[in-house]
Amino acid sequence: MESKNPVFARSNEWKRNGYATFDAPSSGQRRPADASAHTLEDWYQKPSATAAQSRRMTLDDVVLRTASLFAVLLVGAGVGYLGVRNGMGFGLVIVPALVAMVLGIWAQVSKKVRPGVMFAYAALEGVFVGAISTFYAFLYDGIVQQAVLGTLAAFAGMLLAYKTGIIRNSPRFTKILLIAGVGYLVFGLVNLVASLAGFGSVYSGGGPLAILVSAFGVVLASLFLVLDFDYIEQGIRNGLPVKESWRAGFGLMVTLVWLYLEILRLIAILRGND
Repeated sequence: MESKNPVFARSNEWKRNGYATFDAPSSGQRRPADASAHTLEDWYQKPSATAAQSRRMTLDDVVLRTASLFAVLLVGAGVGYLGVRNGMGFGLVIVPALVAMVLGIWAQVSKKVRPGVMFAYAALEGVFVGAISTFYAFLYDGIVQQAVLGTLAAFAGMLLAYKTGIIRNSPRFTKILLIAGVGYLVFGLVNLVASLAGFGSVYSGGGPLAILVSAFGVVLASLFLVLDFDYIEQGIRNGLPVKESWRAGFGLMVTLVWLYLEILRLIAILRGND
C-alpha cells in the first residue's frame, strides 16, 4: 500500500516493488514487441539521457534537497517575524497560508517535479510559520525554542524507531493512519468553522480535552514521519531518478512543519494551564 503522505501517494515509483522509468511508453502506447519499425526508429533517434537524468536518487540527494527547502522556509519565517513585529497582523498569517496551500496542492498533483513551486511554497509557508510563531512568542517566552527542540526530538525518535524496527510500515499501519488523519482533518475543519461562527474552539481555555486533542495531533504527525522514511527508502531502492529527491524533500518538509505547529500548540496549552 502506498504512502498516505499526499506528496508520495500520487506516485507509483514510491511503492514497494516499483521501478524507475525514463520516458517509457505509457499504458496506452505500444511496447517494443508490437511497435512498428517507424516507431522504433523514432525512439532510437531520441537523444541519450544526460548524466543528471540517468543518475539514481540517493539519501544524500534527499538530505540536500530537504535542507535547501528548509533554508528558504527559514528566510520566509524571518519575514513573517518582522512583519508581525511591525504590526502587519492577521493578514500576514492567513494570506500566505492560503497561497501556500494552493501551491502545495499544485506540487502534489503535478506529474512533473516542480522545484520552483516547492521553493515558493516553502517561502510562503515560512512566512505563515514565522508569523504564527511570533504571536505565540509574545504570549509565552521561549516557546519557539521549545517547539523546535520538541520537533527535532520527535524526528530523531521516529527515525530511530524506524531504523531499529520498533515501528515499521505495513498495510494495516498505513490504513489506521489514513483513517486517523482524515478524521483529524475533518475535526480541524469543524473546529475552525465553529470558532469563526462564535461557538468557541476545543482549544480555547485549555483543559484536559484540549491537551488530549493536541497531543493526538503531535502523535499523528510523528507517525506520519514513519511513512515518509519508509517510502523514501523504497524510492531509493527502486532506483528513482535524482529529480525525485525534490519530491522526497518536499514531503519531509510538509510533515515536519505540521509536526512543529502541533507541538507549538500543545506547549502553549500546557503553559496556559499553569
